[in-house]
Amino acid sequence: LQWSSPPEAIERFKSQEIWFPPPQFYEFCRLCNFSSLSELHKFSSERALEGCERWMPVMLTASDGSIQLLPGDELYPEDPDYTGEKKTVLSTDKKVEELMKEGSIFHRIVIKTTHNYAVYVNIQAKYKHINPLMINCDSSDYNSKL
Repeated sequence: LQWSSPPEAIERFKSQEIWFPPPQFYEFCRLCNFSSLSELHKFSSERALEGCERWMPVMLTASDGSIQLLPGDELYPEDPDYTGEKKTVLSTDKKVEELMKEGSIFHRIVIKTTHNYAVYVNIQAKYKHINPLMINCDSSDYNSKL
């Protein structure tokens, strides 16, 4: 067990000392908006009654990686499969970079490898929530349209 700040945890993830799945990476990126626990507590207290949104990431498999699409992303399906019963699989022969350059409304986690994620968000968060910082674990630059 080791206590780490969100930026420290992300650095340890990038250096492959630890691993966490994409939803936790997303939340660490969101926590990076706060410089102290008291700041986070103040934020959470102020927005506590605003509500929450049910999320189900939808995986899009590209030729060289995957993208977890989140609500609000232009590629997110109108009727996501919340139960897994439909076994919906989205795939394309395009590369991740092509999908990023073609797109303009992002709420996604790009997964290149098990230790190479990137969060891209340019939509307004609902319920007075805060978007994650857009952190990229490699040097690829998909920010041209952001």
